[in-house]
Amino acid sequence: MKQFFKVLIKLIIVLFVGVLAFFFWASSPTLDKSSYAQLSKNKYAVSIDNDSIYSIVTYNIGYLSGMTNNRAVSKPKELFDKNLEKVLTEIKKVNPDIIAFQEIDYDASRSYNIDQEEEILKLGYPYSAKGINWDENYLPFPYWPPNMHFGKVISGQSIISKYPLKDYERIVLERVSNNPFYREAFYLDRLLQIVKVVIEGKEIVVLNVHLEAFDKETRIKQLEKVVRIFKHYAETNPTILLGDFNSDPTYEDAAIKKIFDLPNIGNAAYSESSYDLTFDSEKPYERLDYIFYTKNTIRYEKGSVLKSFGQASDHLPVEMQFKLK
Repeated sequence: MKQFFKVLIKLIIVLFVGVLAFFFWASSPTLDKSSYAQLSKNKYAVSIDNDSIYSIVTYNIGYLSGMTNNRAVSKPKELFDKNLEKVLTEIKKVNPDIIAFQEIDYDASRSYNIDQEEEILKLGYPYSAKGINWDENYLPFPYWPPNMHFGKVISGQSIISKYPLKDYERIVLERVSNNPFYREAFYLDRLLQIVKVVIEGKEIVVLNVHLEAFDKETRIKQLEKVVRIFKHYAETNPTILLGDFNSDPTYEDAAIKKIFDLPNIGNAAYSESSYDLTFDSEKPYERLDYIFYTKNTIRYEKGSVLKSFGQASDHLPVEMQFKLK
């Protein structure tokens, strides 16, 4: 019996050490953190014909997983190929000058290691601001069954443009304070991207955000910081704040209303009495995605929720067409 317990204890120790080693390896980054914010100019030719009316889109692209996003279901490569083709086709039709993405994969096992930003840049977007917010050797989610785990993930947010970008900044927003250690080790950073787009000799500040989805208190704190930064830039520049705010106006004490109440701010494709929903893309029941702008420096032409993108993501994009004053 004594021998049995000795063997059992040794097995437990080996198992514990193995789990601990896996935990530290899996939660370790694969990249140098200096590469988490990249401002780039590429070789892709651009075609511009907008008659001084510009278009900007925000799109939580959901790493092109459609309605399977975060679900423990089979995600064959054909699904991602089909959704990428759909997105490329629709972007060509809309032909926006600037696109802000959330949940876009650069090199992830879950999306077959396709650089999704690069594929979209090929449509004719020479400028990009990449913000990596998820860099894990192995992401054990969804938790069960293990064959559905995401595996290696390099993902984040991106702003791409037909016009030059400058002065790029990647800001990590406040994290959820009460996350258990094992969740915290694998949890993504919530980002605010800030970049200036040079159009007509003017510098338009674009702020791309993806706020906390699951903890309201954290989301409110994040938004308060974002609003402070927005107000700072709005004093001197035409400024656009857009992204996935994870807040619907009908929520109790909805965080998004902190932006609605700001003076001199417009809200594209939205009015209190009439607005389309953006989540989910199959049967929309919430408005989580927005484009806000400074009314004294930007003239709103029109905007819409782009329903034609279908279920390439679990979100629908929002577009705004505008002129500079």
